[in-house]
Order: sequence, then structure tokens, then C-alpha cells
Amino acid sequence: SGTDEHGLKIQQAAAAAGTSPLELCERVSGLFRQALAQAAVSFTDFTRTSEPRHQRAVRHFWGALQDGGALYKGSYEGWYCTTEECFLPESQLAERRDAQGRPCKVSLETGHQVHWTKEENYMFRLSAFREPLRTWLRDNPRAISPEPFHQCVLRWLEEELPDLSVSRERSRLLWGIPVPSDSTQTIYVWVDALVNYLSVVGYPETHGEWWPAVHHVVGKDILKFHAIYWPALLMAAGLPPPERILVHSHWTVRGQKMSKSLGNVVDPSACIQQYTLDGFRYFLLRQGVPERDCDYYEEKVVKLVNSELADALGGLLNRSTAPSINPSNTYPRFSESCFPKLLAYGETKAAGRACAEDYELVASVASLPLQVAGYFEGFQIYKALEGIALCVRQTNSFFQRHRPWKLDRRDPAEQLWLNTIIHVTLECLRVYGTLLQPVVPHAADKLLSRLAVGPEERGLLALRFLPRYEGKPCPFEGRPLGPDTGLLFHRLGRSRQHPTESAKL
Repeated sequence: SGTDEHGLKIQQAAAAAGTSPLELCERVSGLFRQALAQAAVSFTDFTRTSEPRHQRAVRHFWGALQDGGALYKGSYEGWYCTTEECFLPESQLAERRDAQGRPCKVSLETGHQVHWTKEENYMFRLSAFREPLRTWLRDNPRAISPEPFHQCVLRWLEEELPDLSVSRERSRLLWGIPVPSDSTQTIYVWVDALVNYLSVVGYPETHGEWWPAVHHVVGKDILKFHAIYWPALLMAAGLPPPERILVHSHWTVRGQKMSKSLGNVVDPSACIQQYTLDGFRYFLLRQGVPERDCDYYEEKVVKLVNSELADALGGLLNRSTAPSINPSNTYPRFSESCFPKLLAYGETKAAGRACAEDYELVASVASLPLQVAGYFEGFQIYKALEGIALCVRQTNSFFQRHRPWKLDRRDPAEQLWLNTIIHVTLECLRVYGTLLQPVVPHAADKLLSRLAVGPEERGLLALRFLPRYEGKPCPFEGRPLGPDTGLLFHRLGRSRQHPTESAKL
């Protein structure tokens, strides 16, 4: 993760705040680091484009472009959007009036004002890369996903692909990296910013250990920069494009785009406070569909988190570990005679106590780790969580169906069946807790600790469900459960205040 820190809008914001661009970036990058830590988002590196290692990489990359003949000096004029740091064609503009009522042009996508700019800049021969880009996308159908964004990029490649201005006059833009061979020019902020993907993996010396096996995760509003400009620049510098570009859409609030002027910008810190860290993360990942914008409103968060985390998952853990159900407070033994393995293909019932729906549950949970891994890999986390939620509901039905609280402990056969019901339920919970670790870290840790699953037993790769059903030993069987720390997840209540604010970072 990290922050892009150069450009005209930073220069202007610092001047308006009466501070230097570097001081402004120090403060704002600190706020981003703080927000990531608060949201329990970890990273191996936090890169800042104002760092010496990055500036060195950008200068080397510029040299590679120049050596490859991809740059030339030319006069450029057009509508420039300072906020988006790019030139926009007429087709992406609309007529509006500014705050003083004067007619002006704005970006159709963002509503930000544009200004006519004429400069002598360095130009990048983007037009020469139409066919190489098409070939790359044809040979790598999974390069851009989800699929609608892949199609969007192909359509762009059918349109006009003018050469790209890749520098600004230094007299207008001081806050940036100077062009190595020309002190009158500053390297275009997007060229500078995109090179961070290389600088963070050791470009120009040691990047080969990682590149091109990298995946970028980007918002749909910056897709053209990542899926057309960046791969073309890489090809021009003698490097292959990244392996995958994963694209996500936006969150709207009650059907409207977030906007500071509307005062409907959601403050993540307030949401974490209101819904808890796990609750907010779960909602975003469970409801966030990458290929389309998703709507956020408080009632939706409360309803989803209460039903799936507090009631379904938390309720199941409480019921299956309650002293009245499991007085020994252990991971009870599984009985093969009560729950024998199905042997014949198509068989739905064996000569034990388990019914057809119980075998369906076992099959569903056994296939869940691989299914979840596939969805994670395919950038469809919402589908992974949907699969987990469905299995949690199945497990609750299993527990309810057999009513372990009605069984007579004094009867040895009933005790065997009771232990088996609890064993199967705890095994299901162990799988859910393990798979949910990347999504709800605190609740998953609490659940696995209650089941006495040690830190070294929580890996995704070695996750095996109900080994006793397969005739293999279960390392948890007979183990005392961990301490009861109360409810797994407290139900959320409605707040009177909506966690939005008119201006954030």
C-alpha cells in the first residue's frame, strides 16, 4: 500500500493550507497509515512516491523509455483536470456553471472543473501500442477481471488512442520528479505514480524476483491508467505487463454517489466504532460486488451483521458449547456407528442415526475450503462469504433437527449420538473460523480459541474437515475447550447518527 504524493493538486492544496507539499504529504500519508492500521489491513510495504528509492526508480524507468525511442518532444493542448491529473477529450466533458455563475467545462465522470492548457511536453507514443495491447489481452483472457472491465478495455482500444503527454512544464509544476535530461520539465504524475509497482519490488535491480507475477487491485475510475497506459509504458521500457489487474466498483450511499458537497461521504473510523471492526469488514466484503456499484445504508449493515455474525454463527457456537449440552467442556468423540460413511455412489442414507440432510451438510462443508479458495483467487470474496453463510445455516438446521438437548445422557447409545452431533457441529465451526480469518480476524480468533484450535492449527492449506468420518484420527477429539469468553459477536443496534461527514481525507 502507500500514497501517491506528487502533482499539481498537492502543490495547490499545500499552498492553500499555507504549508509545504512535503509537510502536507507527511501528515496525510500518516493518516492513511493510521486508517489502514485501524481497519486491520496489513501490508508488507508502505511506499511513498516522495521517497528517494522511488524517485531513483522513476528516473531509471524514464531513461528506459527514452532509450527505446518511445518519447518525443511536442506541443500539446487540451482540457486539463487538475483533480484527476489528466487531459480529457471533449466527449468526456459537460457544460456547467462555476460558483460565480460563469459558464465552465467539467469532467462528466467526476464533475471537477477543467481548464484549457497549452504546453510543450514530452509525449509518449501510445498510438504505437494498440496492437501489442490487443495481443496481450487476447493471449491473457484473465489479465483484467471481472470480465465487464476486460470488455471495457477492449472497447477503448477500438477508439482513438492519441499519444500521451508525459511531462508538465516545471514552471507550473515544481512538486514532482524532474525529467532527468531536461530540468524545464516535470515527469507526469501518473507515470511517476505507476512506477511505484516496480520501485516497491526493487526496480531496477531486484524486481525480477517478483515481476511480472503481480496483481494490482484498482478502482474502476483509474482503469484506463492501469490497463492501457501502464501496460504500454511497461512494454516500451522492455518489461511485460502485470499478471492480473483486479478491478472493483464503488460504494454509493442510498443510491447516490459519495460527494463531499452532498455530505454523504462515509467515515470509516465512525463505521468501525459503530459496527465494530469485524462487523464493518464483514459487511463490505460480503456485500461488495466488484463488477457493479453497491449501495451502503445503515439498516443494511445492522441487519446483515446481526443475522449472519451474531445470530447464525455466534448463536451456533453458544448453543453447541453450552454447559447444559456439553458439561465436560471438551471436543467430544465422533461415533462411526451413529454417522457411518456412505459407501455406495448415490447413497443418501446409511444404517446409523444420520439422515440424508446430514450427509448433504458434510458434503457441503467438506467442499467449502476449496470453493472459498477459488473465490478468493477469483476476486469474488462476496461469493466465498455467501458459501460460508449458507453452510452456517445448514449447520444450525442440523443442530436444531436433532435436538441434542432432548437426548437422554443416561442411555449410552444416546450419549454416543449426542457427542457425535456436537463433534460434527464443532468441526463445522472450526472450518468456518479458519476460513473467516482474513475477513473477521477478531471474531475468528475468538471462535478458534474457544474450540482450542492452536495458532499452528489455523492454516488454510492443511484444513481438513471431519477426519473421523473418513476413518482418520482427529487431533481435537477429547481436547478440553478453550475458555468461554461470552458472546462471539454482540448484536448491533441502530444509531441515531449516520456515520458520514462532509469532508474526510
